[in-house]
Amino acid sequence: MSPVDPKDARIAELEAQLAERDERIAQLMALVGALTQRVAELEQRLAQNSSNSSRPPSSDVPGSARAGKKPTGKHPGGQPGHKKHERALLPPEAVQHFVELVPKQCKSCRRRLVGRDAEPRRHQVEVPPLSAIITEYQSHALECSACGTVTRQPVPEHARSAFGDRLGALASLLVGKYRLSKRLVKDALSDMLGVELSVGSVVNLEEEMAKALAPAGVQASQYVQAADTVHADETGWVEGREDGRGKRAWLWRVATARVALFHIATSRGGKVARALLGEDFTGFLVSDKWSGYAWHDAGLRQVCWAHLTRDFQGFIDRSGKGGRLGKKLMRQRNLFFTWYHRVRDGTMSRPQFEERMPEVEREVGRLLRRAALRAEKKTVGMAREILQWEKCLWTFVDVPGLEPTNNFGERCLRHAVMYRKTSFGTQGPQGSRFVERILTAVTSLKLQRRDVLTFLTDTLHAHRHGLPTPSLLPIADTPPLANAA
Repeated sequence: MSPVDPKDARIAELEAQLAERDERIAQLMALVGALTQRVAELEQRLAQNSSNSSRPPSSDVPGSARAGKKPTGKHPGGQPGHKKHERALLPPEAVQHFVELVPKQCKSCRRRLVGRDAEPRRHQVEVPPLSAIITEYQSHALECSACGTVTRQPVPEHARSAFGDRLGALASLLVGKYRLSKRLVKDALSDMLGVELSVGSVVNLEEEMAKALAPAGVQASQYVQAADTVHADETGWVEGREDGRGKRAWLWRVATARVALFHIATSRGGKVARALLGEDFTGFLVSDKWSGYAWHDAGLRQVCWAHLTRDFQGFIDRSGKGGRLGKKLMRQRNLFFTWYHRVRDGTMSRPQFEERMPEVEREVGRLLRRAALRAEKKTVGMAREILQWEKCLWTFVDVPGLEPTNNFGERCLRHAVMYRKTSFGTQGPQGSRFVERILTAVTSLKLQRRDVLTFLTDTLHAHRHGLPTPSLLPIADTPPLANAA
């Protein structure tokens, strides 16, 4: 056997090293590719804000400029010429004390002045009483002269609580409307009214109010299910703890122009939406693209254009082909919103608006299909998702009065979101029942411009006396709050 040529051995050794290095280079290139993709994903997440994603405005960096909002150069606050909102004077019969301020001498020549001004300038200072009115029940016990039995007259059932109707309503109001913690409610009632109570007493009053508001919740549910138009939305919630962490739940809200119904559930599925709206709901539904509402007839559904605006801004911020298409989509969006606002302001007729819209609808559809075929990966996925609901984008064009956005519903939900941020959710089902019912009452009464404390006081009084509770349904002549987009 001939000996191996050293040159051939060296060549084989070098080829093996080269193959090993090629393999290592391939591994490193794959790692670089994965890391590059990861960096791009993280940069996209860092670039997300309330204008190009579903993140709430409260998550934006303080002082950050909102996309599409150009600085006006004006100072914050009321602008010259704006309508003032001043406190109206109470009628004389509602005033308890009068102080007459009559000048005694002329401020110029010091001569003595006589007479009275027929129409003096009125200035009112309100100093509300800040002390609790205590009612003491003295339960007497008398001995029967015939049999010797001692009989004590019991305290009436409606007065068994140590806290009256108005105080119980005030405690719930401080939690449900003013978003104070239970401990702060305890301190506030002590500081303002001199009433001493424990945190546990606040919890007991909440449970009692939840029971008292149960009929109002049923009324709100029936009213919403029979409505012609409903705005629906849901947001994350926490109910109790599981494995040391907050247990995931969702706060649902379905709202009409005058009644808003809240419900806390451990599911975000369509079954909850069906239960809230009713199996036979035939009204128009304004919502986002969430699949939990997919069971409703697409012809009776309007997908929120505020959410679509954020999606288009996301196209633009990701740049590339999708960015260029996003700019064109945004131009179409701005165009028809200009027309829509003119119709609302009365400077364009509804027939003119309906005549112009088909061209916009076709162009938006064409641009979305191009994005679904040619844009970058994430933009492609979003464009395809929007196209699934294409039929629901333009319902407002054919239905006068139907809004293209869910902004009204978002405003109804904002108070609840702020409540969640400070309360960190609820500890269990009992707490959830109170929260959903007090939010239903507070939000609905705000929409109807009705006094919340009076309603809660009357509700608790009726519950304690076994009487029918006040109705949460709107009074016919009460104008609803404006809910324009």
